[in-house]
Amino acid sequence: MNVKNIEKVQEKLEAATWKWWFYLIFVLIQFIPSYTSKAYDPWKTGEVIGIILQNAIISSLEIWHPLFKVIPIILVALMVLRKRGIARWFNIYVGISYVLYAFLQHVAITEEYGFSIVISNLIMLLVVAAFWFWDVLAQKNDLMPVEQPTWKYWVIPLAFLAFWYPLNQDTFMPDFNPIYLFTNAAGLTFCMMTPVYLAILILHYPQINIATLRVTGLAGIIIASYNILLNFFMYPDTLWWNGVLHIPLLMISGAALGQKKRARMKKDLGT
Repeated sequence: MNVKNIEKVQEKLEAATWKWWFYLIFVLIQFIPSYTSKAYDPWKTGEVIGIILQNAIISSLEIWHPLFKVIPIILVALMVLRKRGIARWFNIYVGISYVLYAFLQHVAITEEYGFSIVISNLIMLLVVAAFWFWDVLAQKNDLMPVEQPTWKYWVIPLAFLAFWYPLNQDTFMPDFNPIYLFTNAAGLTFCMMTPVYLAILILHYPQINIATLRVTGLAGIIIASYNILLNFFMYPDTLWWNGVLHIPLLMISGAALGQKKRARMKKDLGT
């Protein structure tokens, strides 16, 4: 695909991700029922999804957790060191990560329901992955340092908190053990790594792929909303701290959509 065609596709993607129907598609995806090899009562959909997520493939991959904490640290370090070409590798890694999140967090084999898939989340995350892979061709993400107003750096402590994910897996209470920066499962989870990826794009705005930012932020808002409901309203006594640790996803995803609006206003004004 030549540069001219890539630019045309990029323009169409950016335009599409601004349309109301694009957001409606993401909402409608949420109504796709989960698949289980053993039939279940549709009225128990929420319970089924919870069981799938609790028993997802990721729970058996502890040996790989450190790798997916170290790689993002290395990528961020290379950005700080202003290494040329880092954007391409970053896009590839993030795209692969979202494919892994789609399958590792939303596919399970359970005693109650057999082989099971949360299809709605799987589809949504694969769409997000496709937009990151697209930028490997479009090359809109330029991750060389860009001057930003001081107030925009609020995303850094929130992204850091999400990446750290200081939670005791046995009690679900706060546990600020620094070893979690290198060992826990956060590096293989959508909810904890999306704030990191979006924070990086926000801090390099406007020299980024706006379409990728919009789609990732939209998926983040949707999944963060589910988690806020679950942690703060359904099981507040036991999961309140897990809810706190999902606030970075909610806030930074919202900020990503805010960037979208400013980009549109600038375009409409011809600036």
